Amino acid sequence: MSADLAVGRLRASGRNAKARQGNPGNRRQGTRTPKASTPNFDTFRQPRVISASIMNARVLVLNASFEPINVCTERRAVVMIFKGVARMEEHNGHMLHSERLSLHAPSVIRLTEYRHIPFERRSLSRKNILLRDHSCCQYCGKQFAPAELTLDHVVPRSRGGESAWDNLVACCKRCNHRKGNRTPEESGMHLLRRPRAFSLHVNRQIMRYIGRADEVWRKYLFYETDGASHLCVRE
Repeated sequence: MSADLAVGRLRASGRNAKARQGNPGNRRQGTRTPKASTPNFDTFRQPRVISASIMNARVLVLNASFEPINVCTERRAVVMIFKGVARMEEHNGHMLHSERLSLHAPSVIRLTEYRHIPFERRSLSRKNILLRDHSCCQYCGKQFAPAELTLDHVVPRSRGGESAWDNLVACCKRCNHRKGNRTPEESGMHLLRRPRAFSLHVNRQIMRYIGRADEVWRKYLFYETDGASHLCVRE
């Protein structure tokens, strides 16, 4: 092999190697090499974000005498603790994180000072009626999801019935259609129990229903009997 031929092959191989390495002199005009992405280290310094679903968890509120008086959200409970209005009695095992501190997520809080609670002022709402009736139709006795229930006036409004605690019951759509604009007696239907006006007993009944599956709550809610379990016919 002649020396000129050998040199030519070496030059050709050198040009091919430069082309493979992306030599700018061999690139077509107008093309750009994408820049390597650099990690955003700022994301590692950001505090952990607390999801809304965690902060909306239910918390049992006790009076200073350890009497259960209300149920609030986790967010509201944390605010009460930081204001010194309440102290944490039980936590649910989760941690709440902010930029500067970490805090156990409260499950039960107790007021630092005794408060007289006027239970008769509890707001009349669809949510509270469904809680009182344990999300059960008060005619057929079956339990439904809240979205599948409506409120029925035991004495129809056309007969002078009021929108009050003792005249509203949870009712499934089928029973509501069957009853129509009649009283239960006229439609041949029977109530599982007469609707109760709001009272301390009803308030405790609502809290017991909300906390029925929470072992931490049970020791504060005075479960004398398990009678609430037979109020509904579960499918």
